Amino acid sequence: MENVLLGALEAGGTKMVCATGFADGTVVESEQIPTTTPAETAAACAAWFQDKGIAALGIGAFGPTAVNPASPRYGQILKTPKPHWSDFDLLGALAGPLGIPCGYDTDVNVACLGEATFGCAQGLDTVLYLTIGTGVGAGVLSSGNLMHGMMHPEAGHVPMKPDPRDPIATDSSCPFHPSCLEGLISGAGIKKRWGKSGGEMADEPEAMDILAGYLGQALAIYILCYSPQKIIIGGGVADHTPIVELARPKAAEALNGYIVTPEMDDLEHYIVRNSLDGQQGIMGCLELARRALEQ
Repeated sequence: MENVLLGALEAGGTKMVCATGFADGTVVESEQIPTTTPAETAAACAAWFQDKGIAALGIGAFGPTAVNPASPRYGQILKTPKPHWSDFDLLGALAGPLGIPCGYDTDVNVACLGEATFGCAQGLDTVLYLTIGTGVGAGVLSSGNLMHGMMHPEAGHVPMKPDPRDPIATDSSCPFHPSCLEGLISGAGIKKRWGKSGGEMADEPEAMDILAGYLGQALAIYILCYSPQKIIIGGGVADHTPIVELARPKAAEALNGYIVTPEMDDLEHYIVRNSLDGQQGIMGCLELARRALEQ
C-alpha cells in the first residue's frame, strides 16, 4: 500500500483541488480547477486524474451532500444555493470514467480525517474539525468513524443568542436562518456588517469580540453534544483573525464549570488551529482513498 499512488479531490464551491499522493499523506502533485458548471467541472477533474495511474480516489465534497452508501442518492450534491449543482451526481461523474474504487464524504469530514490521521489529533478517536470561511462547516470523527446519520452534521447552522451590539444579530447572511453561526460569523456575515473581509477587521476589538462570542457559544454546544477529545479550527476567517484564541474563554464561560475534564483545564491545547498547513483536506482524501482501496 505504501507505494500505491492514490488520488485526492477536494471539491469546493469555488475551486476543485486535484492531487495525487501516497497512504502516508505525502502529496506528489496538485492542481486547482475552477468550479463552473457541474458537467464541465467533473469532466475536467476526471480528465486530470485519467492518466495519473491512481489506484483509488478519495473525494471530499462541499455540502449538503449524500454520504450514506446505502442511500439511493449517495454521492449526489443535495439542495444547494450554488446554481445548477443541486441533485448532481458528483461521485458517479468521477467513478464512472475512472473505473476505480472511490471514497466519498464531505470536505469538512475529510479535513477532520486528515487531522486525525496525520495531524494534531493523531491517536484520538473523537474529534471535531470546524472550518470558518465563506461558510461554516463541521466534520466529526466519533469513536473512530466519520459521523453520518440521515446525512452529515450541519453544525455550522446552530442557532446563536444574538449579541445586542451586532447590527445583523437577527438578520444574518444565511438565507435559511436569521441568527445561526454561519450567518453571523462567516465571511459573508462579516461582509454584510462591515463591508470588509475578516482579515481586514482583525484589528477591530469590538468586531472580534462579537465574532468570538458567537464562536464561544457554538464551541460550548459542540463540547456538550459531541464530547470531542480535541477541537480543531481552520478556514479563511479563522486563519486571518484572533477569534480562536478569543473564543476559548468564552466557551468556558458558556459552560460555566459544568464540564470538568483535563481538556477543559488546558484550552490552549484543546481548542486549536489546524496543523497541516492547509493540506488537511487533501491528506484526508488520501486516507479516504486508502480505505476505499482496502474495502
